Amino acid sequence: MIQFFNVTKQYKNGNVALHDVSLAIKNGEFVFLVGASGAGKSTFTHMLIREILPTEGQILLDGKSVVRMKNREVPFLRRKVGFVFQDYQLLQKRTVSENIAFALEVVGLGQQEITKKVNAVIELVGLVGHEKSYPEQLSGGEQQRVAIARAIVNNPPLLVADEPTGNLDPETSLEIMKIFNTINKWGTTVVMATHDREMVNRLRKRVIQLSFGEIVRDEEKGGYYNVR
Repeated sequence: MIQFFNVTKQYKNGNVALHDVSLAIKNGEFVFLVGASGAGKSTFTHMLIREILPTEGQILLDGKSVVRMKNREVPFLRRKVGFVFQDYQLLQKRTVSENIAFALEVVGLGQQEITKKVNAVIELVGLVGHEKSYPEQLSGGEQQRVAIARAIVNNPPLLVADEPTGNLDPETSLEIMKIFNTINKWGTTVVMATHDREMVNRLRKRVIQLSFGEIVRDEEKGGYYNVR
């Protein structure tokens, strides 16, 4: 599914976010990406949607080079990758249903099919009854559920999340993590950057730890420890 070959990213200010990172993530895996702030987690996740390009190295997604693809190919890549942001990035003047439907409208689906898919994913993330609500009327946890629904409504094979529980209380975080776990059990590959110690220790998935842009730990059924 995902392959990084000697990937380095140095920003214009001289900061090296990733240094010589090589790894492989298989189809259907659930991977936690952990590390202190500034370790390179966000750079890693945003490379998967080609929002950030490496300075050196190669990234393959399903065998296709993310680095070498032409700009016109990027929208097709992003249809295969659902991305969940920490700050939700919802359209404030659209309802819950409209926010989710937007991801399907851009690919040209018919209205009947859009309605069917939107209703199904709203039920999955536990937002039945909120279809006509606007983001400002929702709690943080509910907004994050909308963001997840929008990311998965097109059934992407890969779901990437950047600190999805960072702004949520522990109880809400647990409910959100259950949704991700369910999605993964259906066969979707999940890559999640997180500081959520409790969730990492509870789920015991693969843990890749970054420190100053380098992989310092890659552990099956790992926990959240020695992260600094």
